Amino acid sequence: MKNTLFMRSISLLGLMLLTLVQCKNPKNNIHPLTHSWEIAVPNQEVPLGLSSLSAQHCGSCHQKHYEEWKLSTHAHAWTDLQFQAELKKDSSPFMCINCHIPLQNQQEYIVEGLVGGDIYKPVKKINPQFDAKLQQEGINCASCHIRNNTIIGPYGTTTAPHQSIRDTSFLSEKLCISCHNATAVITPTLACTFETGDEWKSGPYFGEKNCISCHMESVNREIALGFGKKPSRYHYFPGSGIPKFDTVVTKSLNGLGIYPSKLKTTYAKMDSIVFTLKVINEFAGHKVPTGDPERFFNISFTLIDESGVLVSTKTERIGEEWEWYPEAKKIGDNNLAPKEERLFTFSYQAIKKGRLKLSAIITKHRLDKESAAYNKLDDSYPLSITIFEKEYGIAIK
Repeated sequence: MKNTLFMRSISLLGLMLLTLVQCKNPKNNIHPLTHSWEIAVPNQEVPLGLSSLSAQHCGSCHQKHYEEWKLSTHAHAWTDLQFQAELKKDSSPFMCINCHIPLQNQQEYIVEGLVGGDIYKPVKKINPQFDAKLQQEGINCASCHIRNNTIIGPYGTTTAPHQSIRDTSFLSEKLCISCHNATAVITPTLACTFETGDEWKSGPYFGEKNCISCHMESVNREIALGFGKKPSRYHYFPGSGIPKFDTVVTKSLNGLGIYPSKLKTTYAKMDSIVFTLKVINEFAGHKVPTGDPERFFNISFTLIDESGVLVSTKTERIGEEWEWYPEAKKIGDNNLAPKEERLFTFSYQAIKKGRLKLSAIITKHRLDKESAAYNKLDDSYPLSITIFEKEYGIAIK
C-alpha cells in the first residue's frame, strides 16, 4: 500500500514538473496565426525575366505606371511619418506592417506564431530574403502583381521579356479591400477600424462601381514601351490628396459636391445675412471621410470688417469622434454616406454700416494638431488641404 502511494506521489510530482516546464517554455505554448491581417504575403522569388521585385525596375518598361505610382500614397505607405510614429509606440502590435509593406520580402522578420496567443509576444525568426531597399517602396508593383513567384496582369502575355498570367478576379476590388477593410478590436485600447469596403458594400454603388472604377480610371495607352496601345488604368490611386511630405504632390479624388447659395452684395442695416453651403457626398462609393478614423473635414465661415477685424466666425466638422482610453470606442460619427447631402449655414445680423468680407472654406484633414504634436510630427508633415474656398464682398448701407 505504501509503495503504491509512493509511486502515485512520484507520478503526480513528475506531471506537475512537466507542466511547469511547458509553461516556462514558450515553444510548447505557441498559437498559430489565424487572422488574415496577421500574415504577410510569403517571400516571393524574382519571376523569370525580371532582375528585381522593385517598382523602379518595373518602371524601366512600364514608365507611365511607375511615374504615377510615385505620386501615390501607396508609394509612401512605409515612409509615412505618422505611421512610423505609431510603430514606435509600445502599444503597436507586429501585424500593422502587413498592410504597409505587404510582401514578406520587405519585412526583417518572419512571424511564426504567438506565445499564448498574445499579439505582443510574436515568435520571430530572421527573414533570409529581407530586402531593405524594397521595404522603402511600401505598397509597390509586386504587392499587387506578384504571387507564387509569378506576375499577374490584366492580359497575360508570353511576348514580353517576362511571362505573366491573366487573373482579373485576383486584380479586382477584393485585393483593395483586403487592406482597406481591416476592422478588429485588437486590445481594449487598440482598434483597427478601416471600414471602406463595408461602406461600399452597403451603399448604392455596390454592383455598379467599385474601387477600381474610381481610383484607377481607365485610359488607352502603351502599357509597356514598344508594345502598342491597349486599355489600361492610371496608377495614381488618388484619394484624400493630402501628401505624406511637403515636398510631394499627390492626386486628389474629392467625393464631395459643394454648392454655395447666392449672396447679395448689398444689405440694409439690421438685415440678416444668410449664406449656405450644400455639401453632397456625390461621387464617392463609400462614406466621406473614410478609412483612418482620425480624418475629418472642417467647414468654416469667417466674417471680417473693412479694417480686417473679425466680426463673426463659425466652424462645423464632418468626421468620427473616438475615445481611446480606458477603452477604444466610437462616441460619434457624422460622416456623409454616399449620396447624402447636408446644409451648413452661416447667419449674421448687420448691426452697423460698412463693408464686410465673408469667407467660406472647406478643409480636409488627416489628423488634428494635438494628435500631430503627440506623435512628434513637425511642420514638414502636411495635415490638411483646402478643397473649397470662396470670398464674398458685402456692403451694409
